[in-house]
Amino acid sequence: DVVQRLLKDELAFKGLVFTDALVMKGASSTPHVCLQALKAGNDVVLSPPDIEKEINEVLQGVGRGEISEEEITLKCRKVLTYKYALGVYTVSPVTITGLKKRIDTPETHRLIKQLNEAAVTVLCNKERTLPFEALAGNKIAILNVGKENKTMAFSGVAGKFVRSKWFQLSQELTEVEGRRLCDSLASYKHTIVCVSENDLRPYRNFFKLLIPNLSVVYVFFTPKETISQVEQFVVSASSVVLGHSADENVQIHVANILFGKAPANGRLSESIGRSFKAGDGITISPRGNTHSASSKSIIRKDYLARIDAIAKEGILEEAYPGCQIVILKDGETVYDKCFGTFTGRDRKVSPTAIYDVASLSKTSATLLAVMKLYDKGLFKLSDKLSDYVPFLKETDKENIIISDALFHQTGLPATVPYYRKAIDETSYKEPMFRKRYSVTYPIRVTPTIYAQKGIRLKNEYLSHTPDDNYSIPIADNLWLDKSFKEVAMQEIINTPLESRKYRYSCINFILLQQMVEQLSGMTLDKFLMQEFYEPMGLKHTSFQPTYYFAKKDIVPSTKDLFLRKTTLQGYVHDEMAAFLGGVSGNAGLFSTAHDIAQIHQMILNNGVFDGHRYLSEDTCRLFTTETSELSHRGLGFNKPVAGDPKRNPCSELTPASVYGHTGFTGTCAWVDPKNNLVYVFLSNRLYPNG
Repeated sequence: DVVQRLLKDELAFKGLVFTDALVMKGASSTPHVCLQALKAGNDVVLSPPDIEKEINEVLQGVGRGEISEEEITLKCRKVLTYKYALGVYTVSPVTITGLKKRIDTPETHRLIKQLNEAAVTVLCNKERTLPFEALAGNKIAILNVGKENKTMAFSGVAGKFVRSKWFQLSQELTEVEGRRLCDSLASYKHTIVCVSENDLRPYRNFFKLLIPNLSVVYVFFTPKETISQVEQFVVSASSVVLGHSADENVQIHVANILFGKAPANGRLSESIGRSFKAGDGITISPRGNTHSASSKSIIRKDYLARIDAIAKEGILEEAYPGCQIVILKDGETVYDKCFGTFTGRDRKVSPTAIYDVASLSKTSATLLAVMKLYDKGLFKLSDKLSDYVPFLKETDKENIIISDALFHQTGLPATVPYYRKAIDETSYKEPMFRKRYSVTYPIRVTPTIYAQKGIRLKNEYLSHTPDDNYSIPIADNLWLDKSFKEVAMQEIINTPLESRKYRYSCINFILLQQMVEQLSGMTLDKFLMQEFYEPMGLKHTSFQPTYYFAKKDIVPSTKDLFLRKTTLQGYVHDEMAAFLGGVSGNAGLFSTAHDIAQIHQMILNNGVFDGHRYLSEDTCRLFTTETSELSHRGLGFNKPVAGDPKRNPCSELTPASVYGHTGFTGTCAWVDPKNNLVYVFLSNRLYPNG
């Protein structure tokens, strides 16, 4: 009745209907379970207990007339139709190479975190106790029930919002001691009972003593079954919050709910005793507003309207198909708009559209990692880069100073085209490039450089099918041999060092990446995800985005007719970064204007974001204010060039304290400490052909 009458007849559902796993205890004991499931209207039966036996019983059922052959045929055709529509009608073996990396990803961990947070349920909230009102001058008590160090994440976050006193409840507490503890708790505005112990029987006598007029908030960092043990005491509490687990992220989220910094929308999946029924749950909304009217009012509306006009003009003049713009003032969003489309004629740009930020990776990724390791005291700016990048020893680059690499004054060239080592020399004649278009040089690489047609890549380094060696995707259906990084590094070693002067060089930041990975013991992308992107809640930021995001959500960068012969969507445009596997110190980061703005706001906040410190104030001040004696550059950041409009990356009106960076794909982020502003612009100006 449920499948056929309700789902198909009344609700007119036309899709495929699957059973649950029939091998489970509740179903496996049913005679002829697969036959019964098919007769009930299901199209696909999952995990039958004995496949061969169940097939025979279905065939016998057809023979007995219990289900017709036509109905079985109809179900088969329906399944095949959906397989064809979904593109799974041919056998596509799972590529084992890189499987763990594809599954165990930061995006997976983010999803788990989101699911855990969404499951947090407020079961009761008498007199709207939660979220707590301003507690200025008041203190709260945190009573821990369980191991002493198990809820430290919760109490740590709570301590940022209010003064608190921490108590540990002992299993051996006598009645006299219990009454004294209750008397102590009575002097606090609220008492938060943090439960991380699954067995609450030893504590029941104390819970009886908690006086009814005491404001008690129970927080359970345990499975829901734990509540049943103390249900009779919990029902009289001011509030009850079920976190389901003592995971650190859950503790932080629950603390933010209690103090009005995060929402709670969870509902019970099944009842707990007689007091809490399936479906119970109270929605808690965070206090405050993300947008500040006072901040918005500081910026004149006609100025913001001019930004609209300029952004639209860029699209009309075909400077770019679309863009995102975010402006923060005093930490508040005062402008957040998207214009145009991904490619000029298809999907509209949205705030979650993910862009290749090109060299903006230098400040939004590599420099962050460098600052973090400097914060930890793992190197000095006056140290030699070769102290941490051993392959530079006994080369002409052995004496490069870390600060010089950040200032771009090492003597390294702007680029080292090591990707040419992957090009088949027999597929072209020198020179490979010309400055003008011709029949022989028809492929536009940049506005002033054209390449020969017919250039091929070496099978030695590139393959159209992956395996254990060709395991790094650099375009759709194109995999790089993992050994190519050694080739790239050797080309950098072989490239002669020039005079020490300002020369913007991607190689500086590629070498800084090697230092970061040596000191952190992790790849650059994983280190950044662990230290910044994941804890900051940057949900649309990563290297190698095709591992983490749907391709349709990533804005195409360009059509690469030169090397990779395809549209680059989710693969870094920069050739040097691409041939390092997409994780590179100079480029490779993909993000949104919102996330990039949050990164730079954290730096403007002297290392603090959303109540958590990521970098020390001293480190932020040093890296954002120090300037080279040879140029206008800062430590990793670009800065205004006063009095030289041709070389100035900013307006003449820009304060000297401004810092930021740009990216070749049409991106920039600038921070103005004087006016407390963050400005981010992302586009794909290189689409379709540079």
